[in-house]
Amino acid sequence: MISSKGWRRLAAVFLFSLWASICHAQPLADKVREHVFPNGLQLLVVERHNAPTFAAYLTVGVGSVDETNGNRGLAHFLEHLRFKGTQMLGTRDYKAEKPLLAAIEETGDALDRLRRRPTADPKELAALEDRLRDLQQQHRALVVTDEASNIYARHGGVGYNAFTSKDLTSYIVSLPSNKLELWATVESDRMANAVIREFYTEREVVLEERRRSYDSNPNGLLYEHLLATAFTVHPYRHPIIGWPSDIRNLSPRDAREFMDRYYAPVNTVIALVGAIDFDEAVAMVGRYFGHLPAGTLVPEVATVEPAQRGERRVKVTFDAQPKLEVAFHKPTLPSRDDYVFDVIDQILGQGRTSRLYQSLVVEKQLATEVATYGAPGSRYDNLFVISLVPRYPHTVEEVEQALYQELERLAREPVSNADLERVRNRLRVDQLRSLQSNSGLASMLTYFQTVAGDWRYLSDYDRQVATITAEDVMAAASRYFTSENRTVAILEAKGQRP
Repeated sequence: MISSKGWRRLAAVFLFSLWASICHAQPLADKVREHVFPNGLQLLVVERHNAPTFAAYLTVGVGSVDETNGNRGLAHFLEHLRFKGTQMLGTRDYKAEKPLLAAIEETGDALDRLRRRPTADPKELAALEDRLRDLQQQHRALVVTDEASNIYARHGGVGYNAFTSKDLTSYIVSLPSNKLELWATVESDRMANAVIREFYTEREVVLEERRRSYDSNPNGLLYEHLLATAFTVHPYRHPIIGWPSDIRNLSPRDAREFMDRYYAPVNTVIALVGAIDFDEAVAMVGRYFGHLPAGTLVPEVATVEPAQRGERRVKVTFDAQPKLEVAFHKPTLPSRDDYVFDVIDQILGQGRTSRLYQSLVVEKQLATEVATYGAPGSRYDNLFVISLVPRYPHTVEEVEQALYQELERLAREPVSNADLERVRNRLRVDQLRSLQSNSGLASMLTYFQTVAGDWRYLSDYDRQVATITAEDVMAAASRYFTSENRTVAILEAKGQRP
C-alpha cells in the first residue's frame, strides 16, 4: 500500500509531467499567435506538430442572451439550420430549389398566421397544411442530406458538431493537417451562403427536443423554473431552446435576418490548433474569409438584473424523485469574486472529499447526490447553484437546512491552508487536462476570447487563483450566501404530502 506521502509525491510527479507535456516549458502566452483581419475576424493559432492533425473551432459571439421577445430560441434553431447546407452544398440544383423555398415560406407563414387566429376555419387550415406538405415533398427531391458532414468524413474529419449556449455558438471539427483549405472552403461558404431549408420540418424537431429535454424531463423542468425565478428581467432567464410558443412562431424571415446580421466576421473568433503553420493559416483564412462583409457587431445586453431583495421560491410538481436547487447571484469574470467562487465550488461540491458530500451524504446521510455549478452563462453576472437529492425518508426541508449550516460554516470558519492548496492543485490539473488536446485548447481559446474579451484570461488564471485566501472565501460566503440573495427551486413528487 502506498503511504499518504507517496500519494502526494505521485500527484506532484503527475502534475509536473502533465504541465511539461502540454507546454514543453513554454508559457501558453508565447504559444498562441493571433491575427485580426480588416473585417473584424479574429484568428488564433497554436502550432503543435506532434501529430498530423488540427482542431478547428469557429465561434460566433451570438447566443440566446442576444435574442428578443420576437425571436427567442433562434440562436439554437439556427445551429440546426446552418447544418442544412448552402447554395453549393446540400442541394442538387439550387436554381430549381429557390422558387420552391419561396413557396414553402409563403405557405408556412400563411399557415402560422391562421393558426394564431382563435376562429380559424378548419377547412382552410387543412388546405394549407396539405399544400405545405406537398411543397415539402417536392423540395425533398432536391435536398442532399448531411453533405458537409459526409465531405468532412471522407477526408478524415472527426468530431464535426456544433453547440449553442447562452453566450455563443461554436462549430467544430478535427481534420488531417493537409485539409486546411477544405475546412476554409466549407466554413466560409456556410458563413456567406447558408440557405434556410427544411425550416418547418426542423422546427418540429426542435419542439420535440424541447419536450424531451424540458417538458417531460424533471431535471430540465426544475432548472428552467430556477432560472426563470432567479432572473426577473435579464434574458438569462429564458431557456436556450426557447419557450414552446416562441419556437412555434419563428419564421424563415426571422432566421435569415438574425443570421445575416450577426453570423459574420466581426463577431467571429477562429482557433486552429495542431499541425498548422501560422503564416499559411493567415493566408488561407484571409483568402476565404477576408473578403466577407464584416456584419453587425452584436450589441451588449443593456438590461441589468436588479439586486434581489428577498428569497424567491418555486415548486415544480412531477412524478419523480424530490430534488432541491438553491441559486445565489454572483458577479462574472473577470471579477475577483468569480475566481473566489471557483475555489468555493471545489470546497463545497466537487468530488467525494468536498464538504457537502462528506457532511450530507457520508456523515448525516441526508442526501444521495450533491453538485455545485455556475449557471447559466458568463458574459453577464450569473448564479452559483447547489443541487441536492434527499435520501429517503429524509425531506427536502431537512436537506435545505443542513445545506445552510454548511454555508454559514464557510462564512464563519477559515479554510485551512492545506485545503486551499489542494483546491489550487485540482483547479490547475483540471485546466491542464482541458488544454492537453487540440480540441480542448481551441475550445478554451475561442470561449475566453468571446466571453472575457481576451484569451489571455486563460493563461493568467492560475496566477489569479493562487492569490485567493481563506479570508477571500469567508468574505464571499458572507456577502453572497444570504437569504435575500437566494432562489430555491424544489422538485416535488406528485401526490407528495406537505
